[in-house]
Amino acid sequence: MQATVDGIVIAESPDEDVIEIEGNAYFPPSSLTQHVFSEGAMPYICPWKGVARYYDVGTQAGRHRDAAWCYPAPRSSAIDLVGRDFSGYVAFDPEHGAVA
Repeated sequence: MQATVDGIVIAESPDEDVIEIEGNAYFPPSSLTQHVFSEGAMPYICPWKGVARYYDVGTQAGRHRDAAWCYPAPRSSAIDLVGRDFSGYVAFDPEHGAVA
């Protein structure tokens, strides 16, 4: 599975390593193209997953603010509900790119 922004692959992982949560594909941290990410400004706390960290994604075509997010330390109850530890896994806003 791949995540792309501006036609650039920014994450790639075997399907079985990607975790689906609420219709979003969460990629393992090791699958990311690290140099395109910088810390975003969006503050967010999910009622059941916990504190989110947002990232801006930069490509030669431009900067996409808050285009990706993760839960660095999700609540243990969320991990139990999902059935897998998704700490640090990154999902992408479909308005900024594509996941296929």
